[in-house]
Amino acid sequence: MNLHPMPEFGSFSLVIALMLAVYTLLAGGAALWRSHREALAAGLPGVLRSAEQAVSSRLQETARRAGIASFIAVSCAAFALVWAAFTDDYSVSYILHHTNRELNAAYKFSALWSGQEGSLLLWSWLLATYGFVLRIRHKVDVRLSAFASTILAAIQVFFLVLLNFAAPPFAIQPGPVALNGFGLNPLLQYPEMVVHPPMLYLGYVGFSVPFAFALGALMMRYPGEKWIHITRRWTMVTWMFLTCGIFLGAHWAYSVLGWGGYWGWDPVENASLMPWLTGTAFLHSVMMQEKRGMMKSWNVWLIFSTFLLTLLGTLLTRAGLVSSVHAFAQSSIGNWFVGFMAIVLAVCLFTFFKQKDHLKSENKLESIVSRESSFLFNNMVLLAACFTVLWGTLFPVLSEYVQGTKVTMGAPFYNRVNIPIGLFLLLLTGVGPLLAWRSTSLRSIRRNFVLPGIAFAVSAIGLMIGGIRPWASGDDWQSVFFSLLAFSMGAAVITAISAEFLRGAAVVRTQTGRNIVASMGTLMQRNTRRYGGYLVHFGIVVMFIGIAGGAFNQSHEQEMGFGDSMQMGPYKLVCLSYTQDSTPNYDTDFALLDVYKGGKKITQLAPEKRFYQASQQTSTMVALHSTAQADLYVVFEGRDPDTNKPIIKVFLNPLIAWIWIGVLIVVAGTLYALVPSAVARKREAAAPVTELVAEVHHA
Repeated sequence: MNLHPMPEFGSFSLVIALMLAVYTLLAGGAALWRSHREALAAGLPGVLRSAEQAVSSRLQETARRAGIASFIAVSCAAFALVWAAFTDDYSVSYILHHTNRELNAAYKFSALWSGQEGSLLLWSWLLATYGFVLRIRHKVDVRLSAFASTILAAIQVFFLVLLNFAAPPFAIQPGPVALNGFGLNPLLQYPEMVVHPPMLYLGYVGFSVPFAFALGALMMRYPGEKWIHITRRWTMVTWMFLTCGIFLGAHWAYSVLGWGGYWGWDPVENASLMPWLTGTAFLHSVMMQEKRGMMKSWNVWLIFSTFLLTLLGTLLTRAGLVSSVHAFAQSSIGNWFVGFMAIVLAVCLFTFFKQKDHLKSENKLESIVSRESSFLFNNMVLLAACFTVLWGTLFPVLSEYVQGTKVTMGAPFYNRVNIPIGLFLLLLTGVGPLLAWRSTSLRSIRRNFVLPGIAFAVSAIGLMIGGIRPWASGDDWQSVFFSLLAFSMGAAVITAISAEFLRGAAVVRTQTGRNIVASMGTLMQRNTRRYGGYLVHFGIVVMFIGIAGGAFNQSHEQEMGFGDSMQMGPYKLVCLSYTQDSTPNYDTDFALLDVYKGGKKITQLAPEKRFYQASQQTSTMVALHSTAQADLYVVFEGRDPDTNKPIIKVFLNPLIAWIWIGVLIVVAGTLYALVPSAVARKREAAAPVTELVAEVHHA
C-alpha cells in the first residue's frame, strides 16, 4: 500500500498540465490559422463563411478553457510538492535534499524554489497564473488575446516538458526512506529568502505576457497602438515585481553574506539586472510610440530582448554555467534552455522581417533638444549598460570555450563602465521630463533649468567646502569625485521634480482657489501616470544618493575579548561576552557587544556564526544598527585558534538606508501610476453613454 500518494498525484498533475498546454497551443494555433483563412476567403458564400467562423470560435474557446484548466493542474502539482515538504515525505528525492524535520515552517514552504526542479515548477506555476488572468480577461481584445494565449501556451509547453522529462520534481529516492532530510541551504534560511525568489520570478515570468502580446500584435499586423495600452499595466506590474526582487536580493546579500556590501556584480545578480534595464527602456520607449508613432521597431525588440534575457537569467542560475553563490550545480538542463532560446530568437527574427513594413515610424525626430531625443538617449544608455553587464557576465564562459581558461571580470570592470553610465542616466532622469515634445524653445530651457542648475552648483560647492570631508578617507578620490557628482546631480533632479509639482499645483490653485497641498493632490489625480512616474524618478534619485555613499565606507577588524573595545567613526563597541548555544536546527557561536555614541549606550548587537547540523554548513548572521546617516555593520568572523577569542569585523556604511527608502518610493510611485487618472475615470464612465447615443443615432 502506498503511504505517500502525493508524489504520484503531483506527477500525474504535471502530465495532465502538459497535455492541456499542448492542446491550448495546437487548438489555439489551428483557430488562428482558420481565422486567417477566413480573412483571405472573404469572397466565400455567407453560409460557408459563417460555418468557418463558428468552427474557429469553438476551437478558440476550447483552447482558452484548456489553458485555464492547465493552471489548475500546475497548481495541483505545486500543492503536492509543498504538501510533501510539510509532511516530511523523504521518499521524494527533492524533499530529501532540500528540507529536514527541524526546519521552520516558512522555510519548508520556500523549499518549493530552493532547488532546480522546484524553481522550474514555480516558474511554470507563475506562468500558468499569468495565463489564467489573461484568459479570464480575454474580452479586452478577443483576437489579440487569442494570439497571446497561444504564445504563452508554447512557453508553458517548454517548461512542462522540462518538468516531466528533464527535471521531475517528484522523482522517487531509491532505497529505503530516510528518517531525516539533508536540510535547506543555510544561505536560504533567512526571512527575505521566503519573499525574494518568488518576487524575482514574478518579474521574470511576468515579462512573458507583454512579449506574447507584442509578438502576437506583430504576427497579426495589429492596427494602432492598442496592444501597448493593453500591456502597459502588465509591464509596469512586472517591472515593479522585478525591482522588488532585485533589491530584496541585494538586502539579503547585505544582511547574510557578511562582506559589508549589497551588490558584488555576481553573474546571477547581473542576470536579474539585464532584463530590468531593457524593461526600463521599454517602459520609456513605448511612450514615444503612443504619443508620436515612433520607435516601433525599437519597442518590439526591447520586449523581445527582455524576454530572452529572462530566459538567459534562468539558464545561468539553473545550468551552473557560471560560478555564483546563487547558482545551482552543473546541469544538462542548460542545453534545453539554449535550444528554446534559439527557437524563440528565430521566431522573433522571422516575424520581424516578415512584418517589418508594419513598423514604419509615423514621425521623425525634429530636434535634438526634445523629449523624443531624451527617450532615445535613455534607450541607448540603458542598452549600453545592459551590453556591458552581459559581456562581463558571459566573458568567463566565452573565454573558457575559446582559450580553455576561465577569465572572470571583477567589480572594477563593471564599476569603471557603469558608474559614468549611471550618472548620465541620473542626468536624463531630471532633464527628460523638462523637455517638450517635438522641440524645446530656448526660453523654456532657461525657465525650466535655472533652479536645478542653482541646486547643482550650491550642493557641489557646499559638499566640497566641508560637507563631505568628515567621511572622506583613503586615496580613492575618483570614487569621491563620482559621489560628489551624484549628490549634486541628485539635488538638481529633486529640485527639477519638485518644481514640476509646484508649477502644476500653482496652476490648479489659480483655477480652483484651493491651498497648495489640496491643489497638488488634485494635480496628481488628473494625471496619475505622469506624477506616479515623477515619484518613481524621485525614488531612483534617492537610491543613487544611497549608492553614492559607498565611496566613504570604512571597516576595521580585530580580536575582542571580555571588556575589549573598538572605535569605528562616532561609535564605540565594547565586548560584553561571547558564548555558544544550540537549537534543534543549528549550533551558534556569537558575541554580545554594547554600542556607545557620545559616551551613551544606544544599543546592543549580537553578531553570530551558525553551523547547521543537517547540511554540515556554516552561515553568518550580521548584526546591524541602521540610521539615516550610516549603518553600523558587525560580523562575527570566527575565533582566533590560539586565544579562542572572537574576531569581529566592523563596517561603517554611510547612507545605505536611503537605498531601501528609495526602493519603497519607486514601488509607491509605480502603484500610483497604475491608478486610473480622474480624466480616464470620467472617460470610462462616459463610454457606455456615448455608445448608447451612437446606437440610437444609428437606429
